Amino acid sequence: MKTIKQVLHYLKRYIPLMLLSLLLAVFIVAFTLYVPILIGRAIDKIVYGNVDFNAIISILCKVIVFVVLTSLFQWIMNVINNKVTYHVVRDIRNEAFEKIQRLPLKYLDSRPQGEIVSRIISDVEQFADGLLMGFTQFFTGVMTILGTLIFMLSIHRGITLLVVLVTPLSLFVANFIAKHTYSMFMEQSKTRGEQTSLIDEMIGNEKVVKAFAHEEEAIERFDEVNERLKACSFKAVFYSSLTNPCTRFVNSLVYAIVALTGSLACIGGSMTVGAITTFLSYANQYTKPFNEISGVITELQNALACASRIFSLIEEPEEAEDKADAYVLEHAEGKIACEHVYFSYVPDKKLIEDFNLQVKPGQRVAIVGPTGCGKTTLINLLMRFYDTDNGAITVDNHIITEMTRHSLRKNYGMVLQETWLKAGTIRENICMGKEDAKEEEMIEAAKASHAHSFIRRLPKGYDTVIGEDGGMLSQGQKQLLCIARIMLALPPMLILDEATSSIDTRTELKIQNAFAKLMQGRTSFIVAHRLSTIQNADIILVMKEGKVIEQGNHETLLKQNGFYSMLYNSQFQN
Repeated sequence: MKTIKQVLHYLKRYIPLMLLSLLLAVFIVAFTLYVPILIGRAIDKIVYGNVDFNAIISILCKVIVFVVLTSLFQWIMNVINNKVTYHVVRDIRNEAFEKIQRLPLKYLDSRPQGEIVSRIISDVEQFADGLLMGFTQFFTGVMTILGTLIFMLSIHRGITLLVVLVTPLSLFVANFIAKHTYSMFMEQSKTRGEQTSLIDEMIGNEKVVKAFAHEEEAIERFDEVNERLKACSFKAVFYSSLTNPCTRFVNSLVYAIVALTGSLACIGGSMTVGAITTFLSYANQYTKPFNEISGVITELQNALACASRIFSLIEEPEEAEDKADAYVLEHAEGKIACEHVYFSYVPDKKLIEDFNLQVKPGQRVAIVGPTGCGKTTLINLLMRFYDTDNGAITVDNHIITEMTRHSLRKNYGMVLQETWLKAGTIRENICMGKEDAKEEEMIEAAKASHAHSFIRRLPKGYDTVIGEDGGMLSQGQKQLLCIARIMLALPPMLILDEATSSIDTRTELKIQNAFAKLMQGRTSFIVAHRLSTIQNADIILVMKEGKVIEQGNHETLLKQNGFYSMLYNSQFQN
């Protein structure tokens, strides 16, 4: 019921179209049910006495008119139903995608990307199919049942009563099966999401799979998930498919009762041959919607199971909104302080404890330490991708949780080890941080990052279209484009997380010089494993198990002969 209420919420804005569809359904049913009466009258003109051809022709002309009108109204109703369905689907997908932009990173970090993609694509598509069938068949089905009852009562009340007493068996059977198939369709939807996630993972990392000869294991994993999907899909479809034959059996029973009692009434003289023909047609019309509605119920079970998954995404708690009076950081000076900061991704696994740091404007801060010591986590906290559990981080004496996220992040420029480029032109990717940049500025930034030379060799230069995540560009070329993006934006604070890890040594030396110019007067945080690249840093933070165990410049830390000295010397040992 909760899911149905959510669906109705999206349908509210299309009430006028739905009312028009409902009105058309009334006309369609009325015309459809009036045709058997006309045919019954035509039969009576043949059976009793002389054949009245003029009356028959007149009746047949009326039948043709009503059939044409019914077809026209049916087409218009289908167009309206399609429009409502796909507008609702569009609205749900828009809201789901917008929701992803507002979700905290911890939600996205803790779930497979393919599973989220499956919800927005596959589940919404399944929901659309069920909703469209519901619109197309449910309205007309209900109207047909009500209409045929009225017409049958006008012909013979006794036989109508028998029909009404038998048909609830159809509803009972359909309801019983529907209740037991919902959980099966939910399991099918979840397994489909798991399969999509696995396919996305394997295709996105196919080079690694092949490099480690992991093809057989990948196929085994896929076969296992595929087998489970086959099993739960077969189970759901098998049980749901019982609905139609069971209701058809009941409907055939109704038809037989009408034929038998109608024949007896005809012999007794209380009904004409034309009337019994009309009644048999109505009996068929009356039971047919039960078949259709039972099919709709089956589809709706699948649709609602899929809808509940997409709605659960839409209902996920969002990232806390900025306060109404939140401070807007215009152009940061770069004075940053961390005071008694505590943070952990999982409550029972401590990571950063009592972290303290004072950074003056324009200082270069290098962060080093073994893998998993908290370097990237510190970057996440500075950017407010995650909020601290305790303590405070300030920028220019303002606590970052009391300023808008957009203004904070706009003052940072990031180049990460993991590059990201969108599908589009080279120009669009470089200008992402400064869309109003002039051509000369963009080219200057590309030259500063040493990306200009390889861009010129591309088929269309800066207008070359690249695929998702850089397409056929090498990892080094992708990283150069990401560096060019920062060189163009020129933010007041920088974060360089292994920014040159995929670049050859010669180009790296040139880029280090460009970075040195870029970092002048800008507060910069540099995460590096190659300690030779951070010797000129003003402050080097040596982290271990979430704590700063050493702090100072390169010469000071070497003289201390501590953990930093051990790390540094280990990189130059044979």
